[in-house]
Amino acid sequence: MSRIRFTRRLPVAVAVAGLALAVTACGGESSNSSEGTTAAAADQLKPNADLTKQTLNVTVWDGYTPAELPAKVKEKLKVKDMKITLHATNEEAMAKLTASGDSGIDVAFVSGQYAQALNEQGLLEPIHAELIPNLANLYPEATQLSYDKGNKYSVPYTWGTTGICYRTDLAKTPVESWNDLLKPPAWAEKKVTMMTTERWLVLPALKALGFSVNTTKDDEIAKAKELLLAAKPHLLSYDDTTFGDKLKSGEAAMVEAWDGWCPTTDPKGNIAFKVPKEGSDLWVDTMVIMKSSKNKEAAHALINYILDPAIHSWAAENINYKVPNKAAMERVQVPKGSLLGIKPAELLNGESIIDLGPASTKYSRLQTEVTAQS
Repeated sequence: MSRIRFTRRLPVAVAVAGLALAVTACGGESSNSSEGTTAAAADQLKPNADLTKQTLNVTVWDGYTPAELPAKVKEKLKVKDMKITLHATNEEAMAKLTASGDSGIDVAFVSGQYAQALNEQGLLEPIHAELIPNLANLYPEATQLSYDKGNKYSVPYTWGTTGICYRTDLAKTPVESWNDLLKPPAWAEKKVTMMTTERWLVLPALKALGFSVNTTKDDEIAKAKELLLAAKPHLLSYDDTTFGDKLKSGEAAMVEAWDGWCPTTDPKGNIAFKVPKEGSDLWVDTMVIMKSSKNKEAAHALINYILDPAIHSWAAENINYKVPNKAAMERVQVPKGSLLGIKPAELLNGESIIDLGPASTKYSRLQTEVTAQS
């Protein structure tokens, strides 16, 4: 199974780390109220529109879709043209999508809480389910995502969770809790990495303390900061991209990891992944259609095409992330030890990270204070 490197969640810089969530007009709660959807009232679309007169501009992470996707879409859907622009991070995508009234983008790939923020600003076209019959391929659980129940304005593309990835041959004690990462035992001293991306940096501490990953309470965030600062002297490094390599080489013994990036299929068979007993998150990357798009029928047709099992299964096979598409996952041969076998019901045990609006700056500040050089 091939493995593609891309920085899907890394901030462009500390100065813009909170941009995506701070721009939203509403904050705190999931946007399953009708406010965002009302703001972006659905256009009247034509099911039999002539797609040969429409073009598609898509923004997505590098390596997140097949390189030949534009050519295949042009051949299959008969659109006039399809162009892909790349973004390295959610923050970069948000800057692009919110810079003007019309970004020129038809379909954007962003993580769930960022889709929520865009919807709350009235920037998204509601999903016209009648134009996407392949929505029927999704797992029932994929319609129960707390930031967008019923997939009213977003369609999930990949999903997963975060946990502890560790070397079974180096572990001298059971790995069961986020505290094993935050207060490492002697065998893991200076051989632990944690993520630096703000919401995932603080996730282990919040869960270890029994708090929500979406808390906005100052006292809870302060306690999490205390725990993270206490953990800092015991870490090897903060690392969002190369922790798997460090684990395989033995430089690290235990790391915080997204499930798809934990190399459990390494031939040596000595790497395992654990969702700690205190629980974790459910992250989702989504496809959304911009309200400003002049090619909305083609945009819906593109999402429908991607949800075809033969197309959507590519993501699981090539970037090692599970897709919320039952028909697609049934096509995937899951290698021994692969985390692709995690069931949707298990994923739904995780807490969805949602948009926190202006309160997101609390996490940006915490990230800066914790990771700053002492």
